[in-house]
Amino acid sequence: MADGPIGGGAGTQARPLGRPRPRPLSPHISIYRWPITMAASILHRLTGVALAGGTLFLAWWLIAAASGPDAYDMFLGVASHPVGWIILFGFVWSLSFHLLNGIRHLAWDLGYGFKVPTARLTAALVFGLSLAIAVAVFAYGFFGVGGGL
Repeated sequence: MADGPIGGGAGTQARPLGRPRPRPLSPHISIYRWPITMAASILHRLTGVALAGGTLFLAWWLIAAASGPDAYDMFLGVASHPVGWIILFGFVWSLSFHLLNGIRHLAWDLGYGFKVPTARLTAALVFGLSLAIAVAVFAYGFFGVGGGL
């Protein structure tokens, strides 16, 4: 037998024609567990993109306020809809997450927080505090000053 893609040489078994060689598989996404630091890194990028999109919503609000009551009423109709609430909450959460994770990155720039337990702890703190800040801001706007949209 000759060595080649079909047949085996010394120490290999011959495979029938047309059968591919079994290849090792990478872990599938359903069994691979993301470390919290990786999730924080990916979400930092995604929240940056979300902030760019949310800025368009913010610009619409400012333009509508400057354009008069009819334009502002149209904006309020969208913003007071549950989908508008989700957009606003997502914007506030993205802003708080991106801010807190940016502070975390600044600490890294100064040489702090590189040990694995510290990196995991600060990532978990960023997730928890950003959610708490977003809920607090939304609750204050809804129940405090705004009295509901």
